[in-house]
Amino acid sequence: MPVPHLVLYSRSYCHLCEDMLLALQSNFPAAMYQLAVKDVDQDPAAVALYDELVPVLVAQVADGSEMQLCHYFLDVGRVTEFLATFKK
Repeated sequence: MPVPHLVLYSRSYCHLCEDMLLALQSNFPAAMYQLAVKDVDQDPAAVALYDELVPVLVAQVADGSEMQLCHYFLDVGRVTEFLATFKK
């Protein structure tokens, strides 16, 4: 069964970023997904997409694109729905 890949775009000294990471870890066991935390400020393309929205949690989908799940705060319902698609 494939494991979903999530990316949390964040930045240094961002309390909302830390809060989203903690909320993700508190609500979903690490075995349910693979997570990469990326500093948005290290990638000009990511800054162009997500600068004012950080933190942003995205899912990498089958075609290689990214699907934004939530920004600013963890949307537990949306993440739950996304992760449920991998249980089938």
